[in-house]
Amino acid sequence: MASLRAPCVAHRTGGENVTEVFPLHGGFDEELSWQERSLCAQTDPESFFPEKGGSTREAKRVCLACEVKAECLEYALAHDERFGIWGGLSERERRRLKKKAA
Repeated sequence: MASLRAPCVAHRTGGENVTEVFPLHGGFDEELSWQERSLCAQTDPESFFPEKGGSTREAKRVCLACEVKAECLEYALAHDERFGIWGGLSERERRRLKKKAA
């Protein structure tokens, strides 16, 4: 069984990558239960948070086969995730999707 990965935010500060991990407790457990079935929890998280201009191909390939792709994308849109690949889409692609929906 895959281990549950807490939601995280990756960003750059002072030229270094920083990832903040938020613990799963309280009301988050139920909302994030889909993560237990996510394929990304079984792969290298680095591919889901590439450097600016880096390839997103590997992360998107994993997302294509993931059974919780829709839940992942829904979570990212609802929580305004600004970094990484979520539900097979980059931040730019999610931003465009939100604009079309508005």
